[in-house]
Amino acid sequence: MKDIEQRKADHIQVSLEEQVVSGHNYWDDLHLIHDSLPEVDLEEVDTTTVLFGKKLSAPLMVTAITGGYVEAEKVNRNLAKACASLGIALGVGSQRAAIERGDRSSYEVIRDLGVPLVIGNLGAPQLIAQARKEAFGLEEARQAMEMIGADVLAIHLNFLQEVAQPEGDTRARGCLDAIRSLAREVPCIAKETGAGISRETAVRLKGAGMMGFDISGTGGTSFSKVEAHRSRRMGDVRCAAIGQTFGEWGIPAPISVRLAQVGLPVIASGGIVNGLQAVKSIAAGAQCAGLARAVLKDAMTSAEAAEEHLRTMIDEIKVGMFLTGSSNIRQMAEKRVIFTGPAREWGLELEVI
Repeated sequence: MKDIEQRKADHIQVSLEEQVVSGHNYWDDLHLIHDSLPEVDLEEVDTTTVLFGKKLSAPLMVTAITGGYVEAEKVNRNLAKACASLGIALGVGSQRAAIERGDRSSYEVIRDLGVPLVIGNLGAPQLIAQARKEAFGLEEARQAMEMIGADVLAIHLNFLQEVAQPEGDTRARGCLDAIRSLAREVPCIAKETGAGISRETAVRLKGAGMMGFDISGTGGTSFSKVEAHRSRRMGDVRCAAIGQTFGEWGIPAPISVRLAQVGLPVIASGGIVNGLQAVKSIAAGAQCAGLARAVLKDAMTSAEAAEEHLRTMIDEIKVGMFLTGSSNIRQMAEKRVIFTGPAREWGLELEVI
């Protein structure tokens, strides 16, 4: 298996076999106020929403998981079928492998399946020249979008992961200008990969032309921990130590949702594992909740298993809305959310609650 394909396979294997989740899920620190007299029938609760101009049956997105190796084709096909059936959004993993190696099959499999909102994916580190690697530009971005029929391209910000990776790309100077140039030509959002987006970064990215953010804060899968385990398996003691040391690094997901309130849509990811947490994210200020690892095992089994898991989450979203007296997403977004524990400490310190 080629190096980049092996890395993609390693990420999935490590995620399934090792303890790579944050030590604290910050969504558990958020609480909604129960409405004993909701004055709406459960079957009347409307979970539909619009994100980036596309109508979704619920504010839910399966965010970037994988691509670029043989097994990924099955995962992406199953996810695409499930998301199309349910009418929710789907993002793919980094398309760098397809651009560099020409193997597009594990990505192209999601085309024409009827997913209402498809998000492509390229890395910010690839937009500038790295050691022995030329920078991606508009041509590569358009290739990435065309191969999956993407509506929007996510530019993922994964420098925490890169520094814990033996073959990591760690040059960052010039990324913002490269993102700005690309955003002039194709619709882009910025996507973190587990460490959250700060207010200052959100402002800079908005100025660079981003349409929105997937904040992917701490509380879910830590790719620093993923790379620590992977580096250990490869015998790279230095990168393993770095990955472990920075395993809890980042901004808690609910806090990043608050920090990213700069007038653009926000996708809340990082530790979302059920519909109640998704509802909390809407009350906290997000327009959509995102999940990845929570549905990975089901996606590796079948489209039906993935669909059943996601359908249950949508039902939980509806129940959460019902129990707060919210008949639609707009009303849910206006509900009060209570911060406790570590999330409250962060929120008070940063003055966002």
